[in-house]
Amino acid sequence: MPLARFLAGLALAGLLHLAGTRVTPYFPLAIDLFLLTAILEARHGRPLGGMLAGLAAGLAADGLSGGPYGLFGFADTAVGFGVARAAQQLVVQRTTSLAAIFAAGAAAQQAILAALSLVFRPEGELPGFEWLLARVASTALLGLAWTRAVELLFARFASRRAGREKQLKIDA
Repeated sequence: MPLARFLAGLALAGLLHLAGTRVTPYFPLAIDLFLLTAILEARHGRPLGGMLAGLAAGLAADGLSGGPYGLFGFADTAVGFGVARAAQQLVVQRTTSLAAIFAAGAAAQQAILAALSLVFRPEGELPGFEWLLARVASTALLGLAWTRAVELLFARFASRRAGREKQLKIDA
């Protein structure tokens, strides 16, 4: 079930990425839905799962970016592992800790991508600092919004289940 949920999230990220790039070509500079998918999986605290999620998300991002293949794969794999290790050591339930995890993951990814670009593509141009800030902020905000929406959805299902169980006891 977790694998199917991750693959569905990765497919949704790909579709939303394609739709966003049709709206504006600056979408990939400001928002990385693949990284968000990897961090959402890695925050459960399983390093191997975080690495594999980062690898899959990064390779999907590489395939759609049109740039050198492997940069996002390497960066997202490292971020997935790092977030999973951090989630093992920290309580990642509060809003502030969740925002910190998402923001730190996006900042780390950008630092790794910049270092790899400088080494392997010295003639390549790095995105501006404003895009770094936009990506870190969007990753943190979208991550918080997603986790809050999932919490509300599960709370709604739990209350419906409790209501049905209560009604069954009354009828019996």
